Amino acid sequence: MKSPEIKQNLIDNFLYRFPGEAAEIFNSITTSEIIEYLQKLPLDSAKEILLRLNSDDSSQVLAVMDNSFFLELFPKIDPYTGAFLMSRIEEKVAAQRLSLLPDGLSKEIKELMTYPPESAGFLMDTRIVTFNPTNTVAEVLDKLRIQKDRRIFNIYVVDQTERLLGKVPLQDVAISLPDEVLKNLMEKPASIHVMSPEDEVVDLLKDGKLVSLPVVDLDNKMLGIIRHDALIKAARQDATEDALAIFGAGREERALSKISFAVRKRLPWLEVNLATAFLAASIVGIFEDTIARITVLAVFLPVVAGQSGNTGSQALAVTIRGLALREIRTSQWLRVARKEAAVGLINGIAVSLTTSIIVYFWASSYGLAIVIGTSMVFSMIIAGFSGAVIPIFLKSIGQDPAQSSSIVLTTVTDIVGFLSFLGLATVLGTALGIV
Repeated sequence: MKSPEIKQNLIDNFLYRFPGEAAEIFNSITTSEIIEYLQKLPLDSAKEILLRLNSDDSSQVLAVMDNSFFLELFPKIDPYTGAFLMSRIEEKVAAQRLSLLPDGLSKEIKELMTYPPESAGFLMDTRIVTFNPTNTVAEVLDKLRIQKDRRIFNIYVVDQTERLLGKVPLQDVAISLPDEVLKNLMEKPASIHVMSPEDEVVDLLKDGKLVSLPVVDLDNKMLGIIRHDALIKAARQDATEDALAIFGAGREERALSKISFAVRKRLPWLEVNLATAFLAASIVGIFEDTIARITVLAVFLPVVAGQSGNTGSQALAVTIRGLALREIRTSQWLRVARKEAAVGLINGIAVSLTTSIIVYFWASSYGLAIVIGTSMVFSMIIAGFSGAVIPIFLKSIGQDPAQSSSIVLTTVTDIVGFLSFLGLATVLGTALGIV
């Protein structure tokens, strides 16, 4: 093997085995050189190096690489990270890049790049400059001169996974020696979660006398920064909307909204809930003869329905919170559903044992205790599964899971609870001596 081939093999092996160290070197070369090296590597290795680059460099690489390489590499990146990197690219370029992706992935990335109004994420600027703890003052100043952004008052320091480590006031950078590293200058910064309400942002900026505020996710990864001018603009807009809300315009219902407005918002869902209630009642009607023969079943119907309803509500609350905080994606529905079904099984076994004992002494019926215990385990498994799947499904079809999930869930848990309890009693009543 010739010397140039040996040298190239050594380079390729280094890049493959040590992506973190390779990324440190890549941060000092041009974007075109980075792309040239990445194209020579297996996709998984290229991805690992790309994600360990400074996020500004990673975003620039994604913005200028050719379409074919982008289509091969980008789907390998986690959607959360992909959305984070795409948000740092110029809007028109990001839109063009996303248009190349499959519709499902493109839609998911776009959704992750947007945040609800009146949240910290909605106010933040994602096009920020971050640095690593090993960067020197000279490197920082060189990069800032290229950026020419006069709005920078603090330098934010992150690790290779973009977790926020600290901040350095710009004046501290200006008076420090050129070879001083940021890790010796940085201090602990205040930060706010990306889904926090605007009120919390206002309080932090006011109480901390801050001119800017880093925005992070649940893993403390820095997603952007809220600048003081953006907050003032949002506060003015919010004041205008409040003035309109006094006359019932442009806002969701509040405590003192017009009666007609409240009726329009509430009545449709009450009608839907009435229809689902009759649907659950029809299930009970199917077993009218069974209830007539075993009247004690009517006493325990609310017990089964109540426990399955509570189980489903717990799963529903956790899932909606996960969707709201971007802890889970709709594509992870099976993983979430499995977890909630398993929780429902374990809790169902524990609760059914207690219930069976109470029912046995209450009704002096061993058979009825078996029926209600079995029914409760089954209905709580389905309730947990439904509590996870329903909000994710509604989210995937563009509906607000917080608005309608509970109505659908109540219907499912009532039907499953009544059907399992009365069905088992009908089928096994004679065999277990319930009649």
